Amino acid sequence: MITGKQRAQLKRLSHGMKPLMQIGKNGITPGVIEQIDQLLEDHELVKIALLQNTAVDLNEAAATLTEALNAEFVQGIGSKLTLYRPAKEDPVIVLE
Repeated sequence: MITGKQRAQLKRLSHGMKPLMQIGKNGITPGVIEQIDQLLEDHELVKIALLQNTAVDLNEAAATLTEALNAEFVQGIGSKLTLYRPAKEDPVIVLE
């Protein structure tokens, strides 16, 4: 579990990031979860865009993904959400 101070640090780091993944009309499939899992391992901090035609809303997507990926929800703004999970090997982001 991350603290409020750590969440603020992650928000600062994610500001200006482009979404690395988009979730479309098929919603959150096992393939999507697998791709985001790899992105989290590679980048630790991942911004995801929910397209207009997706069947899931932001809160539902955040809950599903954080549980499936053992990740932390950083923030959700509009149709974008940001997740964080430290890399198993050689984490790059050091939380204060």
